[in-house]
Amino acid sequence: MRDLAPLLLPVRLVGSFARSFHPAELPPMLRRTYGRELVSWAFLPLMLGAIEGGTIAIVVKKAFTGQPGVDPFWLDLATAWVGAAPNIANLTSFIWAAAARGRPKVAFISWLQIATCLLVAAIALFPRDGLGLLGVCIALGLARTAWTGVITIRAAVWRNNYPTASRATIAGKLATVQSLFLAAAGAGVGWAMDRNPDNYHALFPALAVAGLFGNSIYRKVRLRRARALQRAELDGRKRDTGFNPLAMVALLRDDPLYARFMLWMSIFGFGNLMLMAPMTYVIADELRMSYSAGILASTTLPLLVMPIAIPLWARLMDRTHIVHFRSIHGWSFVAASAAVTLSALFASEWLMYLGAALMGVGFAGGTLAWNLGHQDFAPAARDSEYMAVHVTLNGLRGILAPIASWYLYQWLAPKGLSSVVLLVCTVVNMAGVLGFMSMRADIRRRSAEADPATVGR
Repeated sequence: MRDLAPLLLPVRLVGSFARSFHPAELPPMLRRTYGRELVSWAFLPLMLGAIEGGTIAIVVKKAFTGQPGVDPFWLDLATAWVGAAPNIANLTSFIWAAAARGRPKVAFISWLQIATCLLVAAIALFPRDGLGLLGVCIALGLARTAWTGVITIRAAVWRNNYPTASRATIAGKLATVQSLFLAAAGAGVGWAMDRNPDNYHALFPALAVAGLFGNSIYRKVRLRRARALQRAELDGRKRDTGFNPLAMVALLRDDPLYARFMLWMSIFGFGNLMLMAPMTYVIADELRMSYSAGILASTTLPLLVMPIAIPLWARLMDRTHIVHFRSIHGWSFVAASAAVTLSALFASEWLMYLGAALMGVGFAGGTLAWNLGHQDFAPAARDSEYMAVHVTLNGLRGILAPIASWYLYQWLAPKGLSSVVLLVCTVVNMAGVLGFMSMRADIRRRSAEADPATVGR
């Protein structure tokens, strides 16, 4: 048996990893809610995997190339749109935050999940031609808009259901399950599309049905202190400006530290969001990778890396402020962008895969920071408002960044300079990380001036 011990070690590690997700690992009061969320976030991502930015960008770019009524110039713009749609849809977050104020959160999220599933199924109705491309773009935009409401409101559910000390760890477990099933969905889409580009007509409705099953479980999640949260939100209605975008300006003016964080987050995120469109162009046009290989690089591989990296990032996030976290975590995206740049420069698929793996490390920390980072600034009753600011600003850069990289690519790629576009993405990304580092240094200096005993901590 001793001779077999080294061979059994991987099995034991996998078993230990799987057991760590069991509700029994949590305090009794958290187990039922966590268990329901865990199962629901296993099935909902199967639906979401059909419209994940990297997956749908590869599908649209390859499936509509050379089809009747599809101009290559507009196809590239449509590819940039579908890849960025998850972020562009974030512009509606303030609408969702206002609409959900004072209303039952779980029920509201549930209806948005159902709407997303139906819109994903509707994509299957459109043919592969010019009008079909337009229809896919519209349906996808509406689906991502509905899902933005889920993301915006979900943060308040997590805040009320899970204590601060373990919230990042629990969110990490849920994100890990989500990433694995998103990866499975992406791999399935790639396999099916390689066999017949028309397979999306049957595949997307099937994935939508899986999402509806996940929704049936999510509807049973119980929100702790739901009535107290509703009263707090209703009491704050005078402060809420509903659909008025000036609400964002007022919040940032009242909280200058959060405003500064959002500034550097916007620069950092701009570089990240510039990357997807030219990366897809390089995969499809220059490296000429198949559906499966392209989706592996843009979606599946990053999602498979996430479960490995999430626990490490969760431990860091549980014990640090979000500014400190971002000043470390951001370098993973810089490294990923640099690898993708080198892939374009040397026409190397392996460098593209390396960039994808590094991107997974970045996504692992990003999914935690995205859902929980604003809570280092936000009072409990204004959680959704702070999240809405974060998500809305992401939507603004979601519009501008892909257009910028699409325009640069149209200009430089015909000259053989596509790698320069990716280099610009890397430089912008790095500028944002340096901004986080400067902000972290300022916070430490102010803390030291207020309490000299904190120096060196």
